[in-house]
Amino acid sequence: QVQLVESGGGLVQAGGSLKLSCAASGRTFSSYSMGWFRQASGKEREFVAAISRSGGSTYYAGSVKGRFTISRDNVKNMVYLQMNSLTPEDTAVYYCAAAPANYPQYYTSSYDYWGQGTQVTVSS
Repeated sequence: QVQLVESGGGLVQAGGSLKLSCAASGRTFSSYSMGWFRQASGKEREFVAAISRSGGSTYYAGSVKGRFTISRDNVKNMVYLQMNSLTPEDTAVYYCAAAPANYPQYYTSSYDYWGQGTQVTVSS
């Protein structure tokens, strides 16, 4: 069992930055690849970014590539999402998730554990 708790969401103006954090507890954190997903109001949950167990491999959605950076700290059991150059289209609830896999995972079905989400709102 892995428990995930996101934090760092909030209200930011377009062009601004936010850094999301996800604290993991429970079974060995480094056994899981980690991902960030988001869900805007009225839309399906979509992939944002993922990182391998070691942190050496990452994968991004095209809409965030070059603006967002995923990272992890296997000592602190944390995963992060640095978000820069935010636009109103980035407004959503952001979820952290853990997958029992080595490499970054794209599909929601690959993830066994999910956090409760943190709201990010970008004003124009």
